[in-house]
Amino acid sequence: MKKEDRSIGIFDSGMGGLTIAKEIKRLLPHESLIYYGDSKHLPYGDKSKEVIIEYSEKITNFLLENNCKAIVIACNTATANALKEVKALANEKNVPVYDVISPVAEKVAFTFNQNVGVLATKSTITSHIYKKSIQKLNKHINVYELAAPLLVPVIEEGFNNHEISSIVLKTYLTNKKLQNIDSLILGCTHYPLIINEVRNFYLNKIQVIDSPLIVASYIKQDLENKKLNSQIQNPSYEFYVSDLTPTFSKLAKKFFGSCIHLRVVDIFNKIRI
Repeated sequence: MKKEDRSIGIFDSGMGGLTIAKEIKRLLPHESLIYYGDSKHLPYGDKSKEVIIEYSEKITNFLLENNCKAIVIACNTATANALKEVKALANEKNVPVYDVISPVAEKVAFTFNQNVGVLATKSTITSHIYKKSIQKLNKHINVYELAAPLLVPVIEEGFNNHEISSIVLKTYLTNKKLQNIDSLILGCTHYPLIINEVRNFYLNKIQVIDSPLIVASYIKQDLENKKLNSQIQNPSYEFYVSDLTPTFSKLAKKFFGSCIHLRVVDIFNKIRI
């Protein structure tokens, strides 16, 4: 198989990364995808840096063993804690690595407004990766960060567009740290499922940034530049998880937008089901 026709590997701590996979599929309809969701260990947001690195390295090796031509870290927390380690593994195979923070930071630094809010997991906020990445490119932008640990379980339990999500969102979005923002980054791949709720809360007066679109557009352009873009007519889509529950199967459809078949491959214990 030609290198350009090999699959793009995508991973996340769970199903949130499917929002990225969905946008990649839309913008790059000729690309085959292999997705791995580490549902056994989610959420990554409250785990140590060392553990996140260990999980990310094992998943990266799994994707490389499956001959992926590119790796997408579709997880803000994994990007914040394990990007260097993932790149080191992929570089050995001359495989490019894309993350969900760098393209967004670049877009925000040169396109959007001056007072940017970031809503993300505890681990992502603790790393200050958005603030560092944006201000490295444009030191004049103010970045205000807020951890929102309740949002992932609310979304995972299917309570988006519900009074529960409304209460949780109101609690976070009225926090004084976000009171002077003119744009907001939803710094978790779960959050696109509540993007309309956030926009409605702000009455569309705040720019809520569409991260999956920005990331997928960046990947599309870079693959074309590297002459790694595929033109096959019947791409394949493979979806793996480290653990599976009925709730997860329902979530996968919600995140990806269509029915998908999830296969359990526990790469951490080398158990295949």
